[in-house]
Amino acid sequence: MQTIKNKTRKPLNVPLPHGKRLFLGPGRTGQIASKAADHPPLLALVEAEEIELLGEGASVAGRKGSTDASVSSGRGQNRGKVIFRSGDG
Repeated sequence: MQTIKNKTRKPLNVPLPHGKRLFLGPGRTGQIASKAADHPPLLALVEAEEIELLGEGASVAGRKGSTDASVSSGRGQNRGKVIFRSGDG
C-alpha cells in the first residue's frame, strides 16, 4: 500500500487504474495500491504538486505528530447520546 496526501486547499478526485477514483479532502491522506502509483493521471497530479506520495507502507497513525482527523474510524463518537421523538410531531 502507498499513502498519498492532498496538498491543496480543495477536495481532489484522484483518478486510479480501472476507472476507480479516490476522493481526498483538503490536507487529507489516503491509501492506494502500490501498482496505482504508476498510473499516468496520478503521476500528473504529483508533478503538479497537488498530491504527495508519502511512501510504501507509510501509516497515517504511525507518523509522529500526526493530527490528521482521517485516522479516526468514526465509530462510537456519540456513544450514549440517544434522541427520542415524542408526540404526533
